[in-house]
Amino acid sequence: MVKWLLSISKEVIILVTAGQYNYTVENPFTAGERLEMLRLALWEFWDRLFVLSLDNIPDNSLWLSYVSRRVPRFEAVCTGNAFVKMLAEASGYKVLEAPQYNREELQGRRIREAMAKGDRWENTVPTRVAEYIKSIRGVERVKALSSSENVVVKL
Repeated sequence: MVKWLLSISKEVIILVTAGQYNYTVENPFTAGERLEMLRLALWEFWDRLFVLSLDNIPDNSLWLSYVSRRVPRFEAVCTGNAFVKMLAEASGYKVLEAPQYNREELQGRRIREAMAKGDRWENTVPTRVAEYIKSIRGVERVKALSSSENVVVKL
Protein backbone atom coordinates (compact mmCIF):
# COMPACT_ATOMS: atom_id res chain seq x y z
CA MET A 1 0.00 0.00 0.00
CA VAL A 2 2.79 2.42 0.88
CA LYS A 3 4.59 1.83 -2.42
CA TRP A 4 1.34 2.46 -4.29
CA LEU A 5 0.68 5.66 -2.33
CA LEU A 6 4.20 6.92 -2.95
CA SER A 7 3.64 6.39 -6.68
CA ILE A 8 0.84 8.99 -6.57
CA SER A 9 2.01 11.26 -3.74
CA LYS A 10 5.26 12.94 -2.68
CA GLU A 11 4.78 12.06 0.99
CA VAL A 12 2.62 9.73 3.04
CA ILE A 13 1.47 9.96 6.64
CA ILE A 14 1.20 6.61 8.39
CA LEU A 15 -0.66 6.46 11.69
CA VAL A 16 -0.17 3.82 14.34
CA THR A 17 -3.50 4.13 16.08
CA ALA A 18 -4.63 2.83 19.46
CA GLY A 19 -1.22 3.91 20.67
CA GLN A 20 -2.31 3.74 24.28
CA TYR A 21 -3.01 0.01 24.05
CA ASN A 22 -0.31 -2.62 24.45
CA TYR A 23 0.20 -6.02 26.03
CA THR A 24 -3.29 -7.09 24.89
CA VAL A 25 -4.28 -9.83 22.43
CA GLU A 26 -5.31 -7.20 19.84
CA ASN A 27 -2.33 -4.91 20.52
CA PRO A 28 0.50 -6.99 21.98
CA PHE A 29 3.18 -4.47 21.05
CA THR A 30 3.75 -0.96 22.36
CA ALA A 31 3.33 2.03 20.07
CA GLY A 32 7.12 2.44 20.08
CA GLU A 33 7.62 -1.19 19.05
CA ARG A 34 5.08 -0.82 16.24
CA LEU A 35 6.84 2.35 15.04
CA GLU A 36 10.15 0.48 15.07
CA MET A 37 8.65 -2.35 13.00
CA LEU A 38 7.43 0.16 10.43
CA ARG A 39 10.87 1.80 10.32
CA LEU A 40 12.49 -1.57 9.69
CA ALA A 41 9.93 -2.52 7.03
CA LEU A 42 9.88 0.81 5.21
CA TRP A 43 13.46 2.03 5.67
CA GLU A 44 14.01 2.61 1.95
CA PHE A 45 11.12 5.13 1.83
CA TRP A 46 11.60 6.64 5.29
CA ASP A 47 12.53 10.11 4.02
CA ARG A 48 9.10 10.40 2.32
CA LEU A 49 7.05 9.22 5.31
CA PHE A 50 5.60 10.82 8.41
CA VAL A 51 5.05 7.92 10.81
CA LEU A 52 3.21 8.87 13.97
CA SER A 53 1.42 7.24 16.86
CA LEU A 54 -1.96 8.44 18.10
CA ASP A 55 -4.11 7.33 20.98
CA ASN A 56 -7.73 6.53 20.22
CA ILE A 57 -10.49 8.80 21.48
CA PRO A 58 -13.90 7.70 22.78
CA ASP A 59 -16.02 9.74 20.32
CA ASN A 60 -15.60 8.18 16.88
CA SER A 61 -17.45 11.04 15.17
CA LEU A 62 -14.58 13.35 16.17
CA TRP A 63 -11.78 11.02 15.04
CA LEU A 64 -10.77 12.78 11.79
CA SER A 65 -10.95 16.21 13.42
CA TYR A 66 -8.69 14.88 16.17
CA VAL A 67 -6.28 13.40 13.61
CA SER A 68 -6.18 16.58 11.50
CA ARG A 69 -5.05 18.61 14.51
CA ARG A 70 -2.17 16.23 15.29
CA VAL A 71 -0.60 15.47 11.92
CA PRO A 72 0.67 17.50 8.96
CA ARG A 73 -2.01 18.63 6.50
CA PHE A 74 -3.44 15.83 4.38
CA GLU A 75 -5.80 15.75 1.42
CA ALA A 76 -7.06 12.18 1.41
CA VAL A 77 -7.34 9.10 3.57
CA CYS A 78 -6.23 5.71 2.31
CA THR A 79 -7.73 2.74 4.10
CA GLY A 80 -8.98 -0.77 3.61
CA ASN A 81 -11.12 -0.44 6.74
CA ALA A 82 -14.83 0.19 6.03
CA PHE A 83 -15.32 1.95 9.38
CA VAL A 84 -12.42 4.38 8.78
CA LYS A 85 -13.71 4.97 5.24
CA MET A 86 -17.14 5.88 6.62
CA LEU A 87 -15.62 8.30 9.17
CA ALA A 88 -13.36 9.92 6.53
CA GLU A 89 -16.21 10.40 4.06
CA ALA A 90 -18.44 11.82 6.80
CA SER A 91 -15.69 14.34 7.54
CA GLY A 92 -15.46 15.33 3.87
CA TYR A 93 -12.17 13.64 2.99
CA LYS A 94 -11.49 11.92 -0.29
CA VAL A 95 -10.94 8.21 0.36
CA LEU A 96 -8.38 6.24 -1.62
CA GLU A 97 -8.60 2.48 -1.73
CA ALA A 98 -5.19 1.03 -2.46
CA PRO A 99 -4.86 -2.31 -4.17
CA GLN A 100 -4.78 -5.04 -1.54
CA TYR A 101 -1.98 -7.58 -1.62
CA ASN A 102 -2.87 -10.93 -0.07
CA ARG A 103 -4.90 -9.12 2.59
CA GLU A 104 -6.43 -12.24 4.11
CA GLU A 105 -3.08 -13.85 4.92
CA LEU A 106 -1.22 -10.66 5.81
CA GLN A 107 -3.62 -9.30 8.43
CA GLY A 108 -1.99 -8.60 11.77
CA ARG A 109 -4.64 -10.69 13.50
CA ARG A 110 -3.75 -13.73 11.37
CA ILE A 111 -0.03 -13.24 11.97
CA ARG A 112 -0.58 -13.01 15.74
CA GLU A 113 -2.75 -16.16 15.63
CA ALA A 114 0.06 -18.01 13.84
CA MET A 115 2.55 -16.83 16.47
CA ALA A 116 0.24 -17.95 19.28
CA LYS A 117 -0.20 -21.41 17.74
CA GLY A 118 3.48 -21.87 16.99
CA ASP A 119 2.80 -21.86 13.24
CA ARG A 120 5.06 -20.25 10.64
CA TRP A 121 4.61 -16.49 10.54
CA GLU A 122 8.07 -15.19 9.65
CA ASN A 123 7.37 -15.35 5.91
CA THR A 124 4.49 -12.87 6.30
CA VAL A 125 6.67 -9.95 7.48
CA PRO A 126 9.97 -8.51 6.26
CA THR A 127 13.01 -10.38 7.59
CA ARG A 128 14.18 -7.37 9.60
CA VAL A 129 10.76 -7.14 11.30
CA ALA A 130 10.75 -10.85 12.13
CA GLU A 131 14.22 -10.51 13.66
CA TYR A 132 13.09 -7.51 15.70
CA ILE A 133 9.99 -9.33 17.00
CA LYS A 134 12.18 -12.23 18.05
CA SER A 135 14.69 -9.87 19.72
CA ILE A 136 11.99 -8.38 21.97
CA ARG A 137 10.55 -11.84 22.72
CA GLY A 138 7.39 -10.81 20.89
CA VAL A 139 6.33 -14.36 20.02
CA GLU A 140 6.49 -15.37 23.69
CA ARG A 141 4.46 -12.27 24.58
CA VAL A 142 1.78 -13.07 21.98
CA LYS A 143 1.58 -16.68 23.20
CA ALA A 144 1.27 -15.60 26.85
CA LEU A 145 -1.40 -13.01 26.05
CA SER A 146 -3.42 -15.42 23.91
CA SER A 147 -3.47 -18.02 26.67
CA SER A 148 -4.41 -15.52 29.42
CA GLU A 149 -7.85 -14.47 30.47
CA ASN A 150 -9.12 -11.50 28.55
CA VAL A 151 -8.75 -8.46 30.81
CA VAL A 152 -10.91 -5.46 29.93
CA VAL A 153 -9.50 -2.10 30.90
CA LYS A 154 -12.00 0.74 31.21
CA LEU A 155 -10.72 4.28 31.10
